[in-house]
Amino acid sequence: MKTKKIAPSLLSADFSNIEKDIKMVEEGGADLLHLDVMDGHFVPNITFGPFIVKAIKKVATIPLDVHLMIKNPGDYVESFCDAGADYLTVHVEATPHLHRVLQQIKAKGVKVGVSLNPHTPLSSIEEVLDDLDMILIMAVNPGFGGQSFIPNTIEKLKRLQQMLEKHQATHIEVNVDGGIKLENIREVSDAGCDIFVSGSSIFKADNPKEMIQQMKKELE
Repeated sequence: MKTKKIAPSLLSADFSNIEKDIKMVEEGGADLLHLDVMDGHFVPNITFGPFIVKAIKKVATIPLDVHLMIKNPGDYVESFCDAGADYLTVHVEATPHLHRVLQQIKAKGVKVGVSLNPHTPLSSIEEVLDDLDMILIMAVNPGFGGQSFIPNTIEKLKRLQQMLEKHQATHIEVNVDGGIKLENIREVSDAGCDIFVSGSSIFKADNPKEMIQQMKKELE
Protein backbone atom coordinates (compact mmCIF):
# COMPACT_ATOMS: atom_id res chain seq x y z
CA MET A 1 0.00 0.00 0.00
CA LYS A 2 1.35 3.43 -0.98
CA THR A 3 2.04 6.02 1.71
CA LYS A 4 -0.18 9.09 1.63
CA LYS A 5 1.87 12.29 1.39
CA ILE A 6 1.23 16.00 2.00
CA ALA A 7 3.05 18.39 -0.36
CA PRO A 8 2.70 22.06 0.63
CA SER A 9 2.80 24.31 -2.44
CA LEU A 10 5.40 27.02 -2.01
CA LEU A 11 3.44 29.21 -4.42
CA SER A 12 1.48 30.29 -1.32
CA ALA A 13 4.52 30.70 0.95
CA ASP A 14 6.12 33.97 2.01
CA PHE A 15 9.04 34.34 -0.40
CA SER A 16 10.49 37.18 1.69
CA ASN A 17 11.12 34.56 4.36
CA ILE A 18 11.01 31.31 2.42
CA GLU A 19 13.46 29.39 4.62
CA LYS A 20 11.28 30.03 7.68
CA ASP A 21 8.17 28.75 5.87
CA ILE A 22 10.01 25.66 4.59
CA LYS A 23 11.21 24.77 8.08
CA MET A 24 7.72 25.38 9.45
CA VAL A 25 6.00 22.91 7.12
CA GLU A 26 8.80 20.38 7.53
CA GLU A 27 8.28 20.51 11.30
CA GLY A 28 4.57 20.04 10.68
CA GLY A 29 5.21 16.74 8.92
CA ALA A 30 5.19 17.68 5.23
CA ASP A 31 6.47 14.87 3.01
CA LEU A 32 7.38 16.87 -0.11
CA LEU A 33 7.67 20.49 -1.17
CA HIS A 34 5.69 21.33 -4.31
CA LEU A 35 7.28 23.97 -6.57
CA ASP A 36 5.16 25.46 -9.36
CA VAL A 37 7.30 26.73 -12.23
CA MET A 38 5.29 29.00 -14.56
CA ASP A 39 6.51 30.76 -17.72
CA GLY A 40 3.75 33.24 -18.55
CA HIS A 41 3.05 31.36 -21.81
CA PHE A 42 1.73 27.90 -20.96
CA VAL A 43 -0.08 29.47 -18.00
CA PRO A 44 -0.93 33.16 -17.38
CA ASN A 45 1.57 33.72 -14.59
CA ILE A 46 5.33 33.80 -14.03
CA THR A 47 7.02 32.37 -10.95
CA PHE A 48 10.66 31.25 -10.83
CA GLY A 49 13.34 29.19 -12.53
CA PRO A 50 16.15 26.75 -11.71
CA PHE A 51 18.08 29.32 -9.64
CA ILE A 52 15.31 29.49 -7.02
CA VAL A 53 14.87 25.69 -7.04
CA LYS A 54 18.60 25.37 -6.33
CA ALA A 55 18.33 27.85 -3.44
CA ILE A 56 15.35 25.98 -1.95
CA LYS A 57 17.22 22.67 -2.27
CA LYS A 58 19.97 24.06 -0.02
CA VAL A 59 17.59 24.61 2.91
CA ALA A 60 15.01 21.83 2.39
CA THR A 61 15.38 18.43 4.05
CA ILE A 62 12.47 16.76 2.24
CA PRO A 63 12.17 15.98 -1.51
CA LEU A 64 11.29 18.65 -4.06
CA ASP A 65 8.29 17.97 -6.29
CA VAL A 66 8.96 20.35 -9.21
CA HIS A 67 5.96 20.97 -11.48
CA LEU A 68 6.83 22.54 -14.83
CA MET A 69 3.90 24.56 -16.18
CA ILE A 70 5.97 25.71 -19.14
CA LYS A 71 6.11 25.39 -22.91
CA ASN A 72 8.83 23.23 -24.44
CA PRO A 73 9.74 21.57 -21.12
CA GLY A 74 12.36 19.38 -22.78
CA ASP A 75 14.57 22.44 -23.17
CA TYR A 76 14.73 22.86 -19.39
CA VAL A 77 14.76 19.30 -18.02
CA GLU A 78 18.50 19.23 -17.45
CA SER A 79 18.53 22.61 -15.68
CA PHE A 80 15.78 21.70 -13.23
CA CYS A 81 17.17 18.23 -12.55
CA ASP A 82 20.60 19.71 -11.86
CA ALA A 83 19.00 22.35 -9.61
CA GLY A 84 17.75 19.62 -7.27
CA ALA A 85 14.34 18.31 -8.39
CA ASP A 86 13.54 14.91 -6.88
CA TYR A 87 10.32 14.61 -8.89
CA LEU A 88 10.03 16.48 -12.20
CA THR A 89 6.58 16.76 -13.74
CA VAL A 90 5.76 18.04 -17.23
CA HIS A 91 2.37 18.70 -18.81
CA VAL A 92 1.12 16.41 -21.54
CA GLU A 93 -0.33 19.51 -23.24
CA ALA A 94 3.03 21.35 -23.29
CA THR A 95 4.98 19.16 -25.69
CA PRO A 96 4.29 17.15 -28.85
CA HIS A 97 7.16 14.82 -27.88
CA LEU A 98 6.08 13.63 -24.44
CA HIS A 99 7.86 10.26 -24.59
CA ARG A 100 11.15 11.93 -25.48
CA VAL A 101 10.89 14.42 -22.60
CA LEU A 102 10.05 11.67 -20.11
CA GLN A 103 13.14 9.77 -21.23
CA GLN A 104 15.22 12.92 -20.66
CA ILE A 105 14.01 13.09 -17.06
CA LYS A 106 14.58 9.39 -16.47
CA ALA A 107 18.13 9.66 -17.81
CA LYS A 108 18.89 12.24 -15.10
CA GLY A 109 17.88 9.80 -12.37
CA VAL A 110 14.91 11.91 -11.27
CA LYS A 111 11.40 10.57 -10.65
CA VAL A 112 9.25 11.10 -13.74
CA GLY A 113 5.87 12.82 -13.54
CA VAL A 114 3.26 13.87 -16.07
CA SER A 115 0.41 16.31 -15.44
CA LEU A 116 -3.03 16.68 -17.02
CA ASN A 117 -5.14 19.83 -17.09
CA PRO A 118 -8.82 19.49 -16.08
CA HIS A 119 -10.03 19.12 -19.70
CA THR A 120 -7.35 16.64 -20.78
CA PRO A 121 -8.47 13.00 -21.13
CA LEU A 122 -6.66 10.20 -19.32
CA SER A 123 -6.15 8.44 -22.65
CA SER A 124 -3.44 11.03 -23.44
CA ILE A 125 -1.02 9.28 -21.07
CA GLU A 126 -2.03 5.65 -21.56
CA GLU A 127 0.86 5.00 -23.96
CA VAL A 128 3.54 6.25 -21.54
CA LEU A 129 2.48 4.60 -18.27
CA ASP A 130 5.57 2.38 -18.29
CA ASP A 131 7.76 5.49 -18.08
CA LEU A 132 6.00 7.16 -15.13
CA ASP A 133 6.59 7.34 -11.39
CA MET A 134 3.83 9.89 -10.81
CA ILE A 135 0.67 11.28 -12.45
CA LEU A 136 -0.46 14.75 -11.40
CA ILE A 137 -4.15 15.52 -11.90
CA MET A 138 -4.97 19.23 -11.95
CA ALA A 139 -8.12 19.92 -9.94
CA VAL A 140 -8.08 23.58 -11.02
CA ASN A 141 -7.02 25.37 -14.18
CA PRO A 142 -3.30 25.98 -13.67
CA GLY A 143 -1.75 29.39 -13.27
CA PHE A 144 -2.93 30.76 -9.94
CA GLY A 145 -3.22 29.61 -6.33
CA GLY A 146 -6.35 29.77 -4.22
CA GLN A 147 -8.82 28.36 -6.75
CA SER A 148 -11.76 26.07 -5.92
CA PHE A 149 -11.58 22.31 -6.46
CA ILE A 150 -13.32 21.18 -9.68
CA PRO A 151 -15.85 18.53 -8.52
CA ASN A 152 -15.57 16.12 -11.48
CA THR A 153 -11.92 15.55 -10.53
CA ILE A 154 -13.24 12.83 -8.21
CA GLU A 155 -14.67 10.81 -11.09
CA LYS A 156 -11.49 11.38 -13.11
CA LEU A 157 -9.44 9.95 -10.24
CA LYS A 158 -11.66 6.89 -10.06
CA ARG A 159 -11.26 6.32 -13.82
CA LEU A 160 -7.51 6.75 -13.46
CA GLN A 161 -7.42 4.00 -10.83
CA GLN A 162 -9.28 1.71 -13.22
CA MET A 163 -6.77 2.50 -15.97
CA LEU A 164 -3.79 1.85 -13.68
CA GLU A 165 -5.28 -1.47 -12.56
CA LYS A 166 -5.93 -2.47 -16.18
CA HIS A 167 -2.28 -1.84 -17.08
CA GLN A 168 -0.90 -3.26 -13.81
CA ALA A 169 0.56 0.16 -13.04
CA THR A 170 -0.85 0.77 -9.57
CA HIS A 171 2.69 1.48 -8.29
CA ILE A 172 2.48 4.92 -9.95
CA GLU A 173 1.81 7.64 -7.38
CA VAL A 174 -1.23 9.83 -8.05
CA ASN A 175 -0.84 13.50 -7.18
CA VAL A 176 -3.71 16.03 -7.05
CA ASP A 177 -3.03 19.77 -7.24
CA GLY A 178 -5.60 22.50 -6.68
CA GLY A 179 -8.27 23.25 -4.10
CA ILE A 180 -7.17 20.57 -1.62
CA LYS A 181 -8.36 21.42 1.89
CA LEU A 182 -9.26 19.71 5.13
CA GLU A 183 -12.91 19.42 4.10
CA ASN A 184 -12.28 17.41 0.91
CA ILE A 185 -8.96 15.63 1.44
CA ARG A 186 -10.59 12.39 2.60
CA GLU A 187 -12.88 12.20 -0.44
CA VAL A 188 -9.92 12.88 -2.76
CA SER A 189 -7.93 10.17 -0.98
CA ASP A 190 -10.75 7.63 -1.27
CA ALA A 191 -10.92 8.33 -5.03
CA GLY A 192 -7.30 7.26 -5.41
CA CYS A 193 -4.96 10.17 -4.58
CA ASP A 194 -1.59 9.49 -2.91
CA ILE A 195 0.05 12.94 -2.87
CA PHE A 196 -1.94 16.02 -1.86
CA VAL A 197 -0.68 19.41 -3.02
CA SER A 198 -2.07 22.20 -0.86
CA GLY A 199 -1.00 25.83 -0.86
CA SER A 200 -3.48 28.36 0.50
CA SER A 201 -5.11 25.91 2.92
CA ILE A 202 -1.77 25.31 4.62
CA PHE A 203 0.12 28.60 4.39
CA LYS A 204 -2.92 30.82 5.02
CA ALA A 205 -4.06 28.74 8.02
CA ASP A 206 -3.79 30.22 11.51
CA ASN A 207 -1.43 27.38 12.37
CA PRO A 208 0.09 25.77 9.23
CA LYS A 209 1.86 23.01 11.16
CA GLU A 210 -1.37 22.02 12.87
CA MET A 211 -3.20 22.08 9.51
CA ILE A 212 -0.75 19.57 8.02
CA GLN A 213 -1.22 17.32 11.05
CA GLN A 214 -5.03 17.57 10.77
CA MET A 215 -4.83 16.66 7.07
CA LYS A 216 -2.69 13.65 7.88
CA LYS A 217 -5.18 12.55 10.51
CA GLU A 218 -7.96 12.69 7.90
CA LEU A 219 -5.89 10.29 5.77
CA GLU A 220 -5.46 7.64 8.49
